[in-house]
Amino acid sequence: MSVILVSAGYDHTIRFWEALTGVCSRTIQHSESQVNRLAITSDKKYLAAAGNPKINLYDIRSTNPSAVHTFEGHKGNVTSLAFQLDNRWMCSSSEDGSIKVWDIRSPSIQRNYKHNSPVNEVVIHPNQGELISCDQNGTVKVWDLGENKCTYELIPEEDISIQSLSCASDGSMIIAGNNKGNCYVWEMENSTDRTLLKPMNKFKAHSKYITKILLSSDCKHVATCSADHTTRIWSTNDFSLETTLRGHQRWVWDCAFSADSAYLVTACSDHYVRLWDLSTNETVRQYNGHNKGVVCVALNDV
Repeated sequence: MSVILVSAGYDHTIRFWEALTGVCSRTIQHSESQVNRLAITSDKKYLAAAGNPKINLYDIRSTNPSAVHTFEGHKGNVTSLAFQLDNRWMCSSSEDGSIKVWDIRSPSIQRNYKHNSPVNEVVIHPNQGELISCDQNGTVKVWDLGENKCTYELIPEEDISIQSLSCASDGSMIIAGNNKGNCYVWEMENSTDRTLLKPMNKFKAHSKYITKILLSSDCKHVATCSADHTTRIWSTNDFSLETTLRGHQRWVWDCAFSADSAYLVTACSDHYVRLWDLSTNETVRQYNGHNKGVVCVALNDV
């Protein structure tokens, strides 16, 4: 499989799509809860599905509908997932206020970090030695896996939930989006012992909630999904608006860039997944099959 495109949400099903034709090629039932987030390993072997409160790991190349591993330890909705570069470990965040680092080979907790409020997202720094997270209190934290502690913390807007953050693949910046529709950009400075965040920019992306923010792999664009039914693409040169993608009828919850940054996939409460050509800003494919809101999507087309 050269392209793996997967979506899930409130209908308790995980759907694999043929990206070019829009045909659903496989469905996995996830009966125990809705699916909040999806992540695909870089080698395309496994798919992780974040539910409430468990994480299931599925073998992409197998027809077996059962999970090969189940990661148990969170006590609330799991809100985000990320795999380490070599797929040896995975990190997750949860509404239970914790971040956990898991050994993939034996589903055990290697690290456990506590926020003072529900955690909305955790990402892995490109150096693979730090995690960056955000929570409902509006806090961004940097965690050093070697030191096994939080080494940096900031609050851009007091008591305004930061819903999502994204880290540039080249380690140059972090962007976070909050419930007021504001985006904050920090330059990442690597001192001798830790990553420091230097304020770089702030811009108003939407008038309503930002649900997801994501930097493209080439670091030239950033996508913001929102409760206003749109997804917007911004230039990272000056954070000017490049385009607004219109067509979804409800909240847009998640997105994924193609490896070449030329396409974007979006997931929406209107039950649909869309593939957008960013050169024309048009929907080139709509994926139909979910019968409730779609809140997460994952793409690996490397």
